[in-house]
Amino acid sequence: MPESAFIEPAKQGSAHWWHRWFRTPRELRELGVVGINMRNARFLLPNNPRRLYDLVDNKLRTKALAEAEGLSVPETYGVLRNPHDANIVEKFLAGRESFVVKPTRGSGGKGVMVIDKRHGKNFVKPSGSEVTPGELKNHVSNILAGLFSLGGKRDYALIEYRVQPAALLTALSFQGAPDIRIVMLHGYPVMAMLRAATKESDGRSNLHQGALGIGIDIATGITVRAVHHGKPVTLHPDLGISLIGVQMPQWHRILEIAVTCQEMTGLGYLGVDLMIDKEKGPLMIEVNARPGLAIQMANGIGLLKRLEPVVEEHRRNPSADLAAKVAYSLKHFRAFG
Repeated sequence: MPESAFIEPAKQGSAHWWHRWFRTPRELRELGVVGINMRNARFLLPNNPRRLYDLVDNKLRTKALAEAEGLSVPETYGVLRNPHDANIVEKFLAGRESFVVKPTRGSGGKGVMVIDKRHGKNFVKPSGSEVTPGELKNHVSNILAGLFSLGGKRDYALIEYRVQPAALLTALSFQGAPDIRIVMLHGYPVMAMLRAATKESDGRSNLHQGALGIGIDIATGITVRAVHHGKPVTLHPDLGISLIGVQMPQWHRILEIAVTCQEMTGLGYLGVDLMIDKEKGPLMIEVNARPGLAIQMANGIGLLKRLEPVVEEHRRNPSADLAAKVAYSLKHFRAFG
């Protein structure tokens, strides 16, 4: 069945297209839907050596690798490593109006606090809610205690530059900075989506908290489909703006950054998260060794339809360079036609 049949719900009859994702295992296989077990057994475990995980699970190490490769990343303002640092967190923020606080070993957006500006002694989130200095210290203390880290281990708190999104992307997101997720296998970009905030998600781009997943055509960088809580939508639920047909700026460069992230980590199956700053351009935010599968819903395409061709291409040409991998994805992974 052609990919376009998955993307155009109008061609699926009167029933909503998304119901097809809740069919029998056999039907899901025919659609090319990849579940967690298949992802782990066929793509993640065989291609991601355990020894490499810390390169991406630790955001400080990932940023260092990226900078060594010449990639742009958000500037680090400070790293809080112990309870004493938490008590003097305001000294690290002297003169900073906006910033992001995040755990160095967090996952799924847990523990990330975005500050947009100050109001007197308090800090203001993009949603407009205020955070007192005491609440900020408590948040940092929770990060250090490992409340948000993988495995619950003690952690560091990273304070860094808050991305100022390009106006085109700001228009698609409710009081939050949208990010781009690209899933890759053997260095080939196979699927991409934009994650945009809603009022429900409190300005954050976490799909499980109510953010939007907006599928992006790998070949063109144009948005082709969007979902909210798994259901197809065409307009932003809060802003009323169309989510379809939006061209991502500097798309070719974004794909090159993603491929570079695969090369610098050595992981075979991974997700790369990026943001586009209005002045600094594309910034590498983080790399994920266990990318989720909701990207299939956002694109209306089963990942298997992209992963299996890449497996074959990698066997035929195991030494393909960055340019060849980008060119292959641009040629073979067009959403329509």
